[in-house]
Amino acid sequence: MAKVITSKQAAEMIKPNDRLMIGGFLAVGAPELLIDELVKANVKDLHAIVIASDYENRGIGKLVANKQLKSAQVSHLGTNREIQAQMNAGEIKIELVPQGTLMERVRAAGAGLGGILTQTGLGTLAQEGKPVIEADGKLYILEKPIQADFALVRAFKADKLGNLIYNKTARNSNPIMAMAGNITIAEVDEIVEVGELNPEEVVTPGVFVDYLVKREA
Repeated sequence: MAKVITSKQAAEMIKPNDRLMIGGFLAVGAPELLIDELVKANVKDLHAIVIASDYENRGIGKLVANKQLKSAQVSHLGTNREIQAQMNAGEIKIELVPQGTLMERVRAAGAGLGGILTQTGLGTLAQEGKPVIEADGKLYILEKPIQADFALVRAFKADKLGNLIYNKTARNSNPIMAMAGNITIAEVDEIVEVGELNPEEVVTPGVFVDYLVKREA
């Protein structure tokens, strides 16, 4: 059964140099309450694994603006001028990962796989330093799994076992990232009793979820 905690208690778990997967895309589906508590806690030297760096005042961008990140694996930087400036100034180390590859590497970690084979990035900077494997006469980059100390995700509704339901496009990267954190914390709008969720609507099984944080109305 997932333990219900406050956003402050969640933030207190996270320490400098921890690796964080944070759900959402351009702040849609981002766990804003957890991010706000991290900003208050001012934990530094974090590594983020995110699809996008969002905006300076929304989503993961608030951690960027507060200079709490030392590095990130990310697909999209175009809407956040602050992270671009920090990258160009050498203040943050960025690994740009094609979006599909990023999600598959996270999924591989959650599924216990040793990596994925992809042709995306062959002959580009994305290939540098990575093994290239031939299979059935074609070349593929071997991309290793991406894991994290914590996965911070946003869901619409949870039951007390931690089973999660998402709201429309806010689902995006959240289910995949929920699989791959050593500890997964889900920020939710509502927590219901076991048996109240329609099993056909559950996307993330409670086995992946360690803690629940309920948003205030």
